[in-house]
Amino acid sequence: MIDEVKQTDKTENLTQDAPEEIARDTAEMDFQAEAGLFSEEAGVDENAQADVEAEADTSLREEMEAEIAALEQEVETQKAQLEDRTNQYMRIAADFENFRKRTQKEKEELELQIKCATITELLAVVDNFERAQSQIKTQTEQEKNIHKSYQSVYKLLVSSLKRLGVSPMRPKGKEFDPNLHEAVGTEQTDEYPEGTVTEELMPGYYLGEKVLRHAMVKVAAAPEPVVTSEESQPTSSES
Repeated sequence: MIDEVKQTDKTENLTQDAPEEIARDTAEMDFQAEAGLFSEEAGVDENAQADVEAEADTSLREEMEAEIAALEQEVETQKAQLEDRTNQYMRIAADFENFRKRTQKEKEELELQIKCATITELLAVVDNFERAQSQIKTQTEQEKNIHKSYQSVYKLLVSSLKRLGVSPMRPKGKEFDPNLHEAVGTEQTDEYPEGTVTEELMPGYYLGEKVLRHAMVKVAAAPEPVVTSEESQPTSSES
């Protein structure tokens, strides 16, 4: 009897506990389903985030590449501008150097022209001194003193001209050169070859290597053949 009561109590207990266990199991199943759903959703979210990050990386890379390309283009532009400015500077420097050389050359030529014109005027004074020296014959002691005094002035003038670079041509005995000499007459002679300067009528001068004044000269010409009296008489056949 006691056993039956115990068995009845166990059955009742099992009957009372079954709904709770079923509910608990159902709750566990629902939780697991929800967890699986959340897991799937989390996987989807991770994939979406990876895609977003990939797209962001691609966009960033494209932006960086575009920026690098723009910088490279800017560098090329700056290089071209620098090269252009350098070429302009070189042209300006060359033009300035040519201008400086041309100006310096013109200055030197002008100075030389002024120097030549001044010295040419002084050469007339030298000519007069030389004429006086060759023509004046001193007889008295007073005349000799006067002659010495102005000859000292002449020597001083000649020394000054030498220091300036003036030198005489001395063309006598040299071949006639129209670039250096001015022929004012000829002289028939067999003492010099034909075309040789026989006499200097007015001295010529150099200033350095430049002709300061042409020399006036006489030039040797071949003498005319001498005709004998026999050659001048007609022959019998001609008569």
